[in-house]
Amino acid sequence: MNDPTNADDLIDVRMRLPQHVVHRSFVTETVVLNLRTGKYHGLNSTAGQMLGQFERGQTPREVAVVIAEEYGRNEAEVQADVLALCQGLLERELIEIAGND
Repeated sequence: MNDPTNADDLIDVRMRLPQHVVHRSFVTETVVLNLRTGKYHGLNSTAGQMLGQFERGQTPREVAVVIAEEYGRNEAEVQADVLALCQGLLERELIEIAGND
């Protein structure tokens, strides 16, 4: 995989939260802290749900199926949203690709 943030390469990759990331979910948002940078990041409730599914070992494709079914949305649209979230979280080092150790 040359560019790990390329959406086509990420769709079937398992993600995980690195040890330097902690999070807490509230009713309307999830707060994520990168302990390395000291920066807090806020995710809306849907993005927080996606983060939780990554933490449970689901791929972006699997997450998109769950979210699309739950919210009655088009799976392709949700998949694009999930991949955009993955790319943003990867850039901020809030998730990492599993199995790279």
